[in-house]
Amino acid sequence: MAERVSITLNNNNGSFLLSPPPKSTTTMSSSLRTTTAASRLLRSSSSRSTLTLSASTSLSFARSLVSSPLLSSSSFSQKRSRVASVNRSFNSTAATKCSASSDPDQLKNAREDIKELLNTKFCHPILVRLGWHDAGTYNKNIKEWPQRGGANGSLRFDIELKHAANAGLVNALNLIKDIKEKYSGITYADLFQLASATAIEEAGGPKIPMKYGRVDASGPEDCPEEGRLPDAGPPSPANHLREVFYRMGLDDKDIVALSGAHTLGRSRPERSGWGKPETKYTKEGPGAPGGQSWTPEWLKFDNSYFKEIKEKRDEDLLVLPTDAAIFEDSSFKVYAEKYAADQDAFFKDYAVAHAKLSNLGAQFNPPEGIVI
Repeated sequence: MAERVSITLNNNNGSFLLSPPPKSTTTMSSSLRTTTAASRLLRSSSSRSTLTLSASTSLSFARSLVSSPLLSSSSFSQKRSRVASVNRSFNSTAATKCSASSDPDQLKNAREDIKELLNTKFCHPILVRLGWHDAGTYNKNIKEWPQRGGANGSLRFDIELKHAANAGLVNALNLIKDIKEKYSGITYADLFQLASATAIEEAGGPKIPMKYGRVDASGPEDCPEEGRLPDAGPPSPANHLREVFYRMGLDDKDIVALSGAHTLGRSRPERSGWGKPETKYTKEGPGAPGGQSWTPEWLKFDNSYFKEIKEKRDEDLLVLPTDAAIFEDSSFKVYAEKYAADQDAFFKDYAVAHAKLSNLGAQFNPPEGIVI
């Protein structure tokens, strides 16, 4: 289904999943005028973070994923250069082996820090996308770990971060950089998935039945080849979605449920080639103004994505080819209609699908995982 170091980045509200990989990133101002949706997400809490926020989104899979999806950017060559410079310090520690398992107490404390980050930086979409893109490279036909891809933290390495579908995710890494340094007893793989699930929950979504203990891939040589993540505008959208998600071991219900994460985030045409430069829903932020969202309240997780895609009544709301496919394909449509009418049903199926995605390809220590 939607963002922050000591350098200034752009946009903190992106879209993940099947939305264009790039999204908008923005520096937040203390005088930021928030929308109704954003205010619902805010809790009164003091900010301990001094990071500057930026964001991007995409269903990077099936939407932003938050924020979500995986479109190639017209300014991709420029992004390659920025990734190399901005992420250099992050990778200096990423290249070292992490502990095989995460510390339960540190996971709990890190979750609270992530909540604070979300409440101050509005970076829900890009953090969702971060977790989805790390896990979404899984290939069920490859048995060896980490060659099979999946949730193993390999997205922290430049070689994978520079994949076109991951454009802008350097901003997500910088947003959580201080948290990773503070809690060294957490693997990157676990931190990415913890941030993603927490973002969904803090945006008003369902409780995700997560487990932790993922082991990290140890070096750039463990990164998957480019091309395993979904695109937002393929020639045959429904077939493309099935090709990508079936390879992961997911089914039609999972595809449609995960697409619903596009309720979060927005797309910027200068980054992904999709969407409008600005709409009545995005012209005042939160974060840097501009871009086009899938829903009016694009920082609120609910079933409005399905309602809006079905009606297509507002030209200010984005509908990608992969979005339209869920109501055009007969099998997808069964679930899309159900979720448009019943938010509880959507939340139930989404929670299961998100948890399933977060475990793809992961190697757990202990084998049964850790529940916090």
